[in-house]
Amino acid sequence: MSTPQLIAVLENPNYIMNIGTVIRNVNALGVDKLYVIDGLNRLENDLEQLRQRKSILKHSKGAVKYTHVQRFGTSDECFDFLEKQGFCSVGTSPHSHGVQHYRLPESPLTQPQLAIWFGDEANGLSDTVLQRCQFCISIDMMGNVESLNLATSTGIVLYEAIRQRRNMPT
Repeated sequence: MSTPQLIAVLENPNYIMNIGTVIRNVNALGVDKLYVIDGLNRLENDLEQLRQRKSILKHSKGAVKYTHVQRFGTSDECFDFLEKQGFCSVGTSPHSHGVQHYRLPESPLTQPQLAIWFGDEANGLSDTVLQRCQFCISIDMMGNVESLNLATSTGIVLYEAIRQRRNMPT
């Protein structure tokens, strides 16, 4: 049996600084890897070049030096890669989109190989991702807005995933 893994996936984030902040969250929480779908080719393929990018280095507070970040050109390419490795993919969205949907506290995030997908800051996850995810999760919102910014959302969701996975066998 392989060691349980948790991967965060960002689908086409609009702002480079948000990638840096998510890298900081990923590293601080002990998430194994960050995959970034970059359909606009704004990121370097080479991890060492990415680690030297000033905006990412600044907003990650240096965490990019210690975090595995991998770039994919399309969501389907990333899904295919994850599925070959046996990962369960979970989407984050305030809406069900016709798939099984859980509120974050009740969400089952203990699959041994888990990838949690986060959408772009304006539109959320694409229909392609939502159709391929096994289920969706959402953060309960108490105010008048239905979502949080990308960095805040990743911090909350990944913290809950780590909390639930704490006692999993390795």
